[in-house]
Amino acid sequence: MEEEKDVYQSQMRLDLGQEFEEELDETYSQKITRPQYIPKMDNPPELFMLIDKTKTSKLIQDIENSNVTDGEKKFLKYAAMRHLQFNYSLIAEYYCHASPEMQRLMEQSALVILDMNDAIANGYVQLSENIEKIMEESGENAKERNSEEQWK
Repeated sequence: MEEEKDVYQSQMRLDLGQEFEEELDETYSQKITRPQYIPKMDNPPELFMLIDKTKTSKLIQDIENSNVTDGEKKFLKYAAMRHLQFNYSLIAEYYCHASPEMQRLMEQSALVILDMNDAIANGYVQLSENIEKIMEESGENAKERNSEEQWK
């Protein structure tokens, strides 16, 4: 099937001629432009509006009221931070109004992504690719387990 596709594409190039192929090459570009964050509000949103801490606060309260060791409490509190919910549309709005220093720090934390190269340098693209790979491998392993179980 792949061979047929390659032959078809080659034939199209011959049929369409060099002129059309050059036109296609000019139409598409690898150039990536930085997204522009344009304020929609006159004033930035309040910082408390950028995060929903409901679940995190409940977990921390439960941790504080528990009988686990202080070290365990500290660990569990760090883990509870995973449940913070970020409002990225309001974060982008805040970013528009922020000082250059705050904008730089927000970019480093990937609260906004302006530059793919920065995202790669900060490890966010690699993280995304690693997660994708793990999910694919998990799916393949699940398929193997399911097919093996059918024959037992």
